[in-house]
Amino acid sequence: MAKPMGRDNRRPRGGGPREPREFDQKVIEIKRVSRTVKGGKRMRFRALVVIGDHKGKVGMGLRKGLDVPESVQKAVSAAKKNMTHIIIQNGTIPHETRVKYKASSVFLKPASPGTGVIAGGAVRQLLELAGVKNVLSKMYGSRNKVNSLMATFEALKQMENPQTKKEQRKA
Repeated sequence: MAKPMGRDNRRPRGGGPREPREFDQKVIEIKRVSRTVKGGKRMRFRALVVIGDHKGKVGMGLRKGLDVPESVQKAVSAAKKNMTHIIIQNGTIPHETRVKYKASSVFLKPASPGTGVIAGGAVRQLLELAGVKNVLSKMYGSRNKVNSLMATFEALKQMENPQTKKEQRKA
């Protein structure tokens, strides 16, 4: 005769232990957006997400969905597709740069060890997830999160390794 499954004989929900995620993720902003149609307003959610592995790989995604979890999931998958590898030397960026994206401008400057990440808002989140330990930054113009994050992302993509630059000059 089969033993009836009592309350303490149940299988645990949620499976076993979870495997660690490949990338850390931060939700920078969630906004409720709407469009007007014949019947009224259609509400959607827009999520801005940054992912990174603290070792130089970082990505960002901006997507919309019908509810918050869906928009965050879409933004995370977009960030994985939009991944880039940045150059980090001694915990900081190799050289200073200033990048303008729309009305936002971001200035990044290498800092000596022990300085920390001197940045605000979304710029700080992106730099920390990228693995930059010491950097100075300043935002000019619009402080819109999306635009300042895009400017910072472009600045990190433009970073060049000084050794390869030196070799290119010699050739």
